[in-house]
Amino acid sequence: MGRKIELNMTFDMVRELVKQPHVRPVVTVAVRADGSVEKVTFVTSSGVPVLDEAVRKVIASQAPYGPFPPALARQYDVVEIRRTWIFDTAIRLE
Repeated sequence: MGRKIELNMTFDMVRELVKQPHVRPVVTVAVRADGSVEKVTFVTSSGVPVLDEAVRKVIASQAPYGPFPPALARQYDVVEIRRTWIFDTAIRLE
């Protein structure tokens, strides 16, 4: 099932923001076994505070994520996922 993402700004506004000099933000998201977000850490900021806030809003808007499968939940309370965010014609993760 798809989820609606709301940034409180249009994607056209995000596209305008990314025309500013910036680097691709690298973000670590710590997800608890129940799918809730424990912490969002910027390993590398984009250098544009509004873009970094947009990343935080995307992450928050998608929470809670699915709970861990039982085997994973027995081993881990929290899993950290690190991705590079790419803003161009779409928001992509590497």
